[in-house]
Amino acid sequence: MTKSPSKPTQSIPVYRSGDVTVVNGANLGDPVSFAAELDLDDTYELRRDATPHLLTLHTDRKDGFTIADMSEVGTPGATLYLDSCLTLMSGNGVTTEVLVLVEVDDECDVEAVYALPLAPLTPRLGYALVGISHDDARTKFAEVACVSFTRGTHITMASGAQRKIEELQIGDTVLTRDDGPQKIRWIGHATVRALGDFAPVRIKAGTLHNENDLLVSPDHRLFIYQRSDALGAGRKEVLVRARHLLNGDTVVRQDGGFVDYYQLLFDDHQIIYAEGIAAETLLVDTRTSPVLPPELSRQMAQSLASHDSRDHQKFEVSEKLLKHPDMAKLLKRASTR
Repeated sequence: MTKSPSKPTQSIPVYRSGDVTVVNGANLGDPVSFAAELDLDDTYELRRDATPHLLTLHTDRKDGFTIADMSEVGTPGATLYLDSCLTLMSGNGVTTEVLVLVEVDDECDVEAVYALPLAPLTPRLGYALVGISHDDARTKFAEVACVSFTRGTHITMASGAQRKIEELQIGDTVLTRDDGPQKIRWIGHATVRALGDFAPVRIKAGTLHNENDLLVSPDHRLFIYQRSDALGAGRKEVLVRARHLLNGDTVVRQDGGFVDYYQLLFDDHQIIYAEGIAAETLLVDTRTSPVLPPELSRQMAQSLASHDSRDHQKFEVSEKLLKHPDMAKLLKRASTR
């Protein structure tokens, strides 16, 4: 099933259910599953040879998601539900949260179950199941889905002044690419562990004509104007996810410790300027709306269509066009020639 390129997509690193199994407890030998089949105090282990796969999905239903064509796992077009958030505790008392996603077929029968750890799991280490929550699952997933800037990022204001994102306030006017000066509707803030696939991406100064380093969440989309169509995208204006620019040199993961993430929301999905790089703001959809305060979430529900239908949403480049060994260098050169 082919989806419109304007539909927001997201790729998340998941394990198949059989990669995480019970090694001690009531369900000995069983794989991780949806909440109704789980028992507290069971001990789980990640298989030594387990490999995460990218599950690519897009928002297509009010109560679920749809698996995209380019997904490494799952059936394209199948419905995917976010079932629960599990809290696992290792022997040294460290807790790790795991989101459970369930793929169903046309008859709504379970086709597959996937585990999305919110921090890396260590193979062959025992993790006791100490918590099962349905209520927290959507909020936790929304935190993963939100595009975020990090503390210290300089944002270009309508006046041209540069202000750190943590100094901004609701109602401040920011320069946007498409609509000129626009007021901030809401500012989100969360401190999370900067580990593995959820660690921020650092784009070092000068890489994309940025004066300072820019740190953003991995799926944050950057807007780049190519003077020549170096990507073969058929257009000069493109949106590229930060994680697709990783090259181990000028664009790297900032792995380890904690990171302060900030989200900026406007009445419409916008492209703003962060450290001089054009970058998107928070896109409100059914993935991300749970992070908003309840009243604002209800108000913004009326804006979902406009957030999703912006012209620049069509500019995202497919991953198959981003296989160059140094995509950042290629895009920088294309933007100046």
